[in-house]
Amino acid sequence: MRLSHRFAPAFLSLALVTVLPYDAMPPHGKHTASHAREDAGKSADPAPFGSECRVLVTGAHVVAYCHNPYPGTDHVSLHIECAQWWDIDTDTAPAEAGPAMTVRLTGRCWEAVRSAWVTHRR
Repeated sequence: MRLSHRFAPAFLSLALVTVLPYDAMPPHGKHTASHAREDAGKSADPAPFGSECRVLVTGAHVVAYCHNPYPGTDHVSLHIECAQWWDIDTDTAPAEAGPAMTVRLTGRCWEAVRSAWVTHRR
């Protein structure tokens, strides 16, 4: 069976409509000029930010390695919560992790570490 050439565009458009994802379809309601301006005013995703950090706890010592793969500078701080109530929790001063830089942060408790984490600031 051979399809006529005049029905080929109709079959092609029907096939595309059934294959395209829902997001690629045009909106069902009216899309006025004010909506178009609102959509244009919204920026795309903000610039990516934040170093990737690994925190290693060995006994009472903590070492964090933070690598910044993005073009913006990230200020990272290490925070350590000690297990004993009398042991003083510590926070390091912010270290500047520039683009493509790896920063090493260290700290310790007297006996044991309960938790350790890194915070980021632009």
